[in-house]
Amino acid sequence: MSIATKTGDKGMTSLFSGERVSKDNIRVEAYGTMDELNSFLGDAKHFVKTKGSFEMIEGIQKDLFRVCAELASTSGMVKDPVNSNDVDRLTEDLKNIEKMMNLKGFVIPGNSPGSAKIDICRSVSRRGERRIISLSKEEKINEFLMKFANRLSDLLFVMARSEEKHNKYV
Repeated sequence: MSIATKTGDKGMTSLFSGERVSKDNIRVEAYGTMDELNSFLGDAKHFVKTKGSFEMIEGIQKDLFRVCAELASTSGMVKDPVNSNDVDRLTEDLKNIEKMMNLKGFVIPGNSPGSAKIDICRSVSRRGERRIISLSKEEKINEFLMKFANRLSDLLFVMARSEEKHNKYV
């Protein structure tokens, strides 16, 4: 079976739950942006130097498969939706990194190769969150999915700062 099914040639795509929607549907934008984030994270993990960052990024990437599956379904058919444990884990990771940091004010991104890559991920994550919020104005969205998206961009911000601090770029 070829990857080129030609079923999208007229601007429509199938959701995970089977419905056909326009490729510019806000739901497609939401899961497409989170998929884009996953690809950028794949790039970033090869530039990070801070202990644990590679593993943390891989964990986030696995979470993003679940996020995308949930966003690509309208029927709630996803077996493992984002839940409070996922949000709590990101929050705990965020707090653990913050304890080691002295964050103040705005930061110019790109002070190290790893932090620059993570900062790109952070900005894509925030765009994904905005798309999820737009979708939530049209349809009911899992509250933990929204919290996860919000917490993820915060975590990526502190991960980038940690990369800079622990690799003597600031």
